[in-house]
Amino acid sequence: MNRNLPTRESFESNRWLKPLGHRILHPALWRMTRRSIPRGVALGMFTGILIPMGQIPASAVLALPLRANVPAAALTTFFTNPITTPFLFLLYYQVGAWSLGLGGPTAAVAQTAAQDGGWLHWLAADVGLPTALGMVICAVLGAVLGYLVSALGWRWWIVHKWNKRERAHEAHAASDEASRQHVD
Repeated sequence: MNRNLPTRESFESNRWLKPLGHRILHPALWRMTRRSIPRGVALGMFTGILIPMGQIPASAVLALPLRANVPAAALTTFFTNPITTPFLFLLYYQVGAWSLGLGGPTAAVAQTAAQDGGWLHWLAADVGLPTALGMVICAVLGAVLGYLVSALGWRWWIVHKWNKRERAHEAHAASDEASRQHVD
């Protein structure tokens, strides 16, 4: 998994990010902290949905003012990929149509529009607005959900580490006590 993470060097060598290189390579943006990781995940979800191309550079640049973890933001954008994109666009349309109170186009309407040659107009007029609205709604909800899930996951991981450390400390103390009693 670590081999798929973007590195500081890959951002440093990117020609689009070179002007911001000194700012984007600030160590605070690359540390894994309880605040920066959820911010990065939320940012990656948001840019992954709203920005169709150039998601990684956009999330890296937006990580600056938000003090988000750059690798988390960049990696999270990969949930939108050629396999998931058609399903996500259907979801965006459904969410947007539901929000606008539209019934949605039927297959017959789409086929008629395609046969009449007005499919581009149909796509722009009837599908475009609900899809765009759905993208905005899903981007906001995805960012909030991503932030909450990653913050809770981070908290669970830390509590798990503390409990493991405490059990090890108790086991070590018990073995020390047993060895002292054995010597006496």
